[in-house]
Amino acid sequence: MIKVPRPLIVLVAALFSSYMLVLAAYSLQFGFASSNEPVFAAMALYALATIAVLIPDHRPRMPIWLAAFAVGIAIVMPMLITSVLDAGRDGGNGYGTWYVAAVGTLMTTVAVRGRPGFAWVGIGFLVVQTIFWTGPVGLASLGVIGSASWVGVAHLLTNALAKAVRDSKRFAAAERGAAEWQAAQEAHLNERQFRLGQTTVMALPMLRTIQQSGGDLTAAQRAECLHLEGAIRDEIRGRKLLNDAVREQVMLARRRGTTVTLLDEGGIDDLDGPDLDRVLGALADALRRTNADKVIARTVPEGSDVAVTVVGLRSSDDGSASLLGDSLDDDEVELWLEIPRTAPVAG
Repeated sequence: MIKVPRPLIVLVAALFSSYMLVLAAYSLQFGFASSNEPVFAAMALYALATIAVLIPDHRPRMPIWLAAFAVGIAIVMPMLITSVLDAGRDGGNGYGTWYVAAVGTLMTTVAVRGRPGFAWVGIGFLVVQTIFWTGPVGLASLGVIGSASWVGVAHLLTNALAKAVRDSKRFAAAERGAAEWQAAQEAHLNERQFRLGQTTVMALPMLRTIQQSGGDLTAAQRAECLHLEGAIRDEIRGRKLLNDAVREQVMLARRRGTTVTLLDEGGIDDLDGPDLDRVLGALADALRRTNADKVIARTVPEGSDVAVTVVGLRSSDDGSASLLGDSLDDDEVELWLEIPRTAPVAG
């Protein structure tokens, strides 16, 4: 699409509006007006209104007060000029009726700048005033119909352009939404493929063992299957809490009899590089050192200084309370660790 520079449009409008003043000055030499002072006053008001409505403004629509001012000028100009013209003059008043085109030009500018309602008010007054001054025949002979047509075309074009702008914004928003949806789907696909790959690497050796033994597993192999199940669950719920070191320490802890739960709820999605390596390194070290019966590692929502909390619990009974589901009240905290989101500054 070719975009016309706005200064060029303003320049063309200013030149066309100035032409109305040239016609007004040219008409004075023919003596159509019984007095030139009202004509000069109308020319000055028209020039002032034209400058006001053509001044560049970043707002999409001209202010209401400016549109009302332009309409006021459009009402005053015909009254000033027709007061010194003879409606019954033989041969007509020639260029003495320049105000008709001037009002049409001014109201067209008002319509283009987003105030078509005000523009139609100005044209409506021009129609009524012309009918009272010369009768309905003056609407065609003086060019009032042409001025109204300018405003009508400007109104239609402005509405069409506004609709095109709205449609383009809507299409752009739809395109952004489609691109974001596609990116999200690709991210989900990549995530699924990565998790499937991790699961295959972990589970394939045991699956081969199951196949070779015909499902007749030893107690140690059955326990290892449970550990693998937990590792696969970690890949789904642990997400960014996992790296090779954490996976190794989680598996070692489970083989020691520790129940490990990893919960990544998106709190460390903003971490990457050294900060993420430091957090996961601290988590792996905590898993290696703890002797707790149960360990829960959970991410903390963004906005907190803490990235991950690690809680280790030791059962205070022989395990019967755990079987009954009442272990939370009887467990003792063996480990409480808050891993900061950023490295502490050396003092």
